[in-house]
Amino acid sequence: MLEIRKSNERGRAHHGWLDSYHSFSFAYYYDPDHTGFGPLLVINEDRVKPDCGFGTHGHREMEIISYVLDGALEHKDSMGNISVLRYGDVQRMSAGTGVTHSEYNHSGSELVHFLQIWIEPNVKGVVPSYEEKHFDTASKQGRLRLIASSDGRDGSTLIHQDASLYASLLDGSDHIELPLAPGRAAYVHLVRGKLAVNGVPLTTGDALKISDERAVILDQAEQAEVLLFDLPYAG
Repeated sequence: MLEIRKSNERGRAHHGWLDSYHSFSFAYYYDPDHTGFGPLLVINEDRVKPDCGFGTHGHREMEIISYVLDGALEHKDSMGNISVLRYGDVQRMSAGTGVTHSEYNHSGSELVHFLQIWIEPNVKGVVPSYEEKHFDTASKQGRLRLIASSDGRDGSTLIHQDASLYASLLDGSDHIELPLAPGRAAYVHLVRGKLAVNGVPLTTGDALKISDERAVILDQAEQAEVLLFDLPYAG
């Protein structure tokens, strides 16, 4: 089964300093048809104005992934981590028993554009932890680059869930097929560009829910950047 999630149908929160699009129900935005897909609960596309950011706030029992698209995002947390994330950087924070953090755009002129992703863990009460890795353009060009997984394989970040997250840059004749094992589903979020997924055309910000299919097929790309989630079945 294939179900498209159009970019212009997402929820939106505009706070002046923050312009955010919500693929799933989040904060004051609630859509009973889009409350998550399996353990994938949040994909927020955030744009933070210069000299602005998220003040210190807390999380518990959640795997939080930040995928930076443009600008420089400073992260500080109660574990003592301080870092500045740029394009190609992927940050994973396991909130576990509880963590506080802040995110800030210190630039005086440039926006920060990033995706904030929340995945529900399959184990509770873990000690909070932090991980950050850089995945260069070449490693994603024309192929799927694993950036988060349950076992940290292939140099990916480690998450507490039976899920795999891939990033890819596709164009022209690029063609990718990812088999889906029985009992698995997939969610494809097109970050930018154009792409066909299992024959369904997507444009920037669109997504596709995939279940009861044998594979995910990506082709007909035009300067596409895409995230693909391999997930426990969400039916």
